[in-house]
Amino acid sequence: MKEKFFTLLGFSQQRDSLKTEIISGITTFVTMVYILALMPVIFAPLSEQGFPIQSLFTATALSAIVGTLFMAFIAKRPFGLAPGLTLNTFFVETVCLTMGYSWQFALTAVLVEGLLFVLICVSNLRQIIFEMVPTTLKYAFATGIGFFVAMIGFKNSGILAEGTIFNHMETLTTPTSLLFLLGLLLTGLFTVMHIKGGLLLSILIVTVVGLPAGVTMIPEELISMPASPLPLLCQFDFEYLMWPDFWVCVTTMLFFDVFDTLGTVVGVMASAGIIRKNGRIPHMRSIMLSDALATVSGACLGCSPVTTFVESSTGFAEGGRTGVSALVTALCFAVSLVFSPIFLAIPTSATAPAMVVAGFFMFAVVRHIKVTFYLESMPAFLTILLMSITGSICDGILTGLISYIILSYTYGYMAKFKKAKRNSQ
Repeated sequence: MKEKFFTLLGFSQQRDSLKTEIISGITTFVTMVYILALMPVIFAPLSEQGFPIQSLFTATALSAIVGTLFMAFIAKRPFGLAPGLTLNTFFVETVCLTMGYSWQFALTAVLVEGLLFVLICVSNLRQIIFEMVPTTLKYAFATGIGFFVAMIGFKNSGILAEGTIFNHMETLTTPTSLLFLLGLLLTGLFTVMHIKGGLLLSILIVTVVGLPAGVTMIPEELISMPASPLPLLCQFDFEYLMWPDFWVCVTTMLFFDVFDTLGTVVGVMASAGIIRKNGRIPHMRSIMLSDALATVSGACLGCSPVTTFVESSTGFAEGGRTGVSALVTALCFAVSLVFSPIFLAIPTSATAPAMVVAGFFMFAVVRHIKVTFYLESMPAFLTILLMSITGSICDGILTGLISYIILSYTYGYMAKFKKAKRNSQ
C-alpha cells in the first residue's frame, strides 16, 4: 500500500531516496515561507476597499498547499507553488490602485486567466509555444535564472542594493550580512563535501546562530490559529466580463503567468539535467497544467495568480526529483497554518545562501550553450543579461525570443537574396 502511494508521486525505491526527497521538500518550503508574511503586506493598501487582510494569510497557505499537491500528484515533480510576487504587484498596484477597479474585479480576471491557461495546456498551443524555443535558449533560461536566483539571495541578505553592487561597504559588517556570509561559507563547504541536506543544515545553523545576534527573533507564541478563509472564498464579479479593461488585465496576467512558469520550469529542469537531446522536458504538459489548475484554485481561495516558485531550485539542488518532495512542501505549508510564528522567525539571511548556491547549480548549464553558433548564442546572451539586469524572468525570455526571431528571419532572407543573386548571374 505504501509503495503504491509513493508510485503515484513518481517515486521509485530503486532510483530515488526517501530521505533526499523529504529534505528537498523541507528546503523548498523554508525558502518559500516568506510569502506567507509578505502577502498581507502587499495587499494592505486594499484594506480600504474592504479586502479581508486577516483571511489572506490562510488563503495564501491553502493556495500553496493545493497548488503544490497538484504538482505532486499530476506532474510528480518537486516544485513548490504559491502566489507569485510579480503578479501580486500587478494585481494590487496596477489593477486595483492605478486602474481603480475592485479586488473582486481582479480576482475574476485571475480566474478567467487561469481557465485560459488550462485550455492552453490541454491544447496543441502549449506544444507550439514550447517548441518555438530553441534548445540553446532553454539552457540560457537556466543560466539566466541562476543569476536571478543568486541575486535574490544577495538582495535578501541586505548586501546587494537596487542598481549597485553594495549598499555601502559597512553593510558587510552588519549582523545580517555576517550571518549571510557565514551561511554562504557553510553551504559552499557542505556542497564541496557532498553532504546530503547541506542547504537545510546551513539554514538551521544560521537561524540558531542568529538568536544571540538578534537577527532571529524568538516568537512570542508558538501556535497561532489561522483566520477563516471564507471572506475571500469565490468572491467573483462577472459583470465585468464584457469590459475591454477586463480582458487587458486577463491577457497581461496570462502572458506573465505562462512565460514565467515556462522559464522557471525549463531553467530548473535543465539545470538538473532533466532535458532530452531534442530540447524537450519530460512531463512538461502535466507541470504546466498543474500550474494552471493552481491559478484557478488560488483564485477561488481569494489569491492572486499562483505560480511555480523559482525557489524550488533549492529543492532540486538538494537532490529532489519526484512528487514526494512537493508533497512534503505542501505538508509543511499545512503545518505552518498553526505554527506560523516558528517558520516566520527564520531570517532571510539564513535562507539567502541556499538561493545563491542553487543559482550556482543552475548557472552550470552554460557549458551546453554553443557560443560559436551566433544565431542562437547571441539571443541566449541577451536572455541571460536582461534576466539579470531587469530582475524579470519574463523580460529575459521575451528579449531572447524576439531577438532570435528577428535574427533568424533576417538571416534567412539575406541567404535567399544572396542565392537568388548568384543564380541570376
